Amino acid sequence: MQMVISVNRGTVGCSRKASLALWAAQSLLAIVFLFAGAFKLTAPWEVMASQMPVALPELFVRFIAVCEVLGALGLILPGLTRIGRALTPVAAAGLLVVMVGATTLTVATVDVPSATLPFVCGVLATAVVRGRASWLADR
Repeated sequence: MQMVISVNRGTVGCSRKASLALWAAQSLLAIVFLFAGAFKLTAPWEVMASQMPVALPELFVRFIAVCEVLGALGLILPGLTRIGRALTPVAAAGLLVVMVGATTLTVATVDVPSATLPFVCGVLATAVVRGRASWLADR
């Protein structure tokens, strides 16, 4: 009889499939947030304001856009360069906060089905925070 001993070491000791799934989630989130943030930064304010169901201050929307772009970069670059990998779960946590706000605002002002995209992005960001938590110890 053979006994197998496993040690939980976060993503350091996780399976190849789990690591690939995390990279897929990080890549998907990075694409979504990079495009959303870039649009909010480059689109004329009048165009954006006309599409919003709730009037938000321009400066606040531009701040969220900067957070989205920086978060997208934080999801990918630290893991690729292996420099500051602890920033990846931090970036995912920040994007999770943005998605909690987006989901709440969408449910309150539009409808529940419209909140599906920010909710799913929040769930993926949560998975990245949990899956890359071991990178926090890499400091």
